[in-house]
Amino acid sequence: MNQPLMPMATAVWLVENTALTFKQIGRFCGLHALEVQAIADETVGQTIVGIDPTVSGQLTWDEINRCQADPLADLVLVVDAVPTMPRTKGPRYTPVSRRQDRPDAIAWLLRNHPELMDSQVCKIVGTTKPTIQSIRERSHWNINNIRPRDPVSLGICSQSELDDAVTKAAKRLEREAKKNAKKNPDATQNAATG
Repeated sequence: MNQPLMPMATAVWLVENTALTFKQIGRFCGLHALEVQAIADETVGQTIVGIDPTVSGQLTWDEINRCQADPLADLVLVVDAVPTMPRTKGPRYTPVSRRQDRPDAIAWLLRNHPELMDSQVCKIVGTTKPTIQSIRERSHWNINNIRPRDPVSLGICSQSELDDAVTKAAKRLEREAKKNAKKNPDATQNAATG
């Protein structure tokens, strides 16, 4: 990302508080020079409150002064100035339009990927363990209308999320099998010879 947060508001502030050219401001904010000129002429953005990019750490005064001295120079956004918000550990949000599809997705996961733990299904689909249990035991209130359908095709999760969960489950099963083989080596020998 090579633009500041809220580029229009940043452009308003730069027009009002610096001697940068319209082209410099436009290149920095991802706007056309004519858009910046319209901001300066007050035909666009009269209601937009300017935001100081130096306060948020996206730009330094040294950088502004350097570019004011050289009209051909481009402003450079401070690296890592625009924070990216990682997904929180809280429950996954499912849009209202997709919520009726969750039981179908759970049924599909239970049928096609029994190696997944309930906590993984909860994370993928955004549901609760009691709901998973009721579908598994066929005691869900709407069990007669549940049709197992792929959560990826329903838009509930991405293919990469599903693949990651399945890979983790397979590794967990492999570790458990090795641990059981170490605990009870006679059972594995009997199974091999039997």
